[in-house]
Amino acid sequence: MTRSFGTVIFSHGKESGPWGGKITAMGAMVRDLGCAVESVDYRGMDDPSARVTKLIDAAAAISGGVVLVGSSLGGHVSAAAAGHVRPRGVFLLAPAFYMPGFEVHTPQDVDCATAIVHGWHDDIVPVDNSVRWGREHSAALHVLNSDHRLEDQIETICQLLQAFLIALG
Repeated sequence: MTRSFGTVIFSHGKESGPWGGKITAMGAMVRDLGCAVESVDYRGMDDPSARVTKLIDAAAAISGGVVLVGSSLGGHVSAAAAGHVRPRGVFLLAPAFYMPGFEVHTPQDVDCATAIVHGWHDDIVPVDNSVRWGREHSAALHVLNSDHRLEDQIETICQLLQAFLIALG
């Protein structure tokens, strides 16, 4: 049985692209649920604020509800756009929150269902940053035996995203 949850908009990390392995796998699962899928291309855009604006513009062009899914810097961007986009939910993978020198830029205006997936062995964005943000925002938090890229956990991530989307329905 498929149900439409609207459109899921993916935001990739700083060093990746719009259709990397995780997004491709999640996108296939999301389509199987009956959702539309978009993945914003931020390659060549180093300014997080410009990425947020691009995501807000992409979401504005979509009719119906949206769910934002972002990885690393894309997680930060998704959370930062949430206050403007008003998504049904936000699903974040190792979001770049509370990074040194940018702590004041960590998004706080997220007023929707939120889940975070992070790796215990992340040497780029400390897992404690997600624990802190998750506690402050009552977000669901899934900490996996993985690193920042979470590439060895794609199946688990897809299952967690599927459960998140179904719970939104």
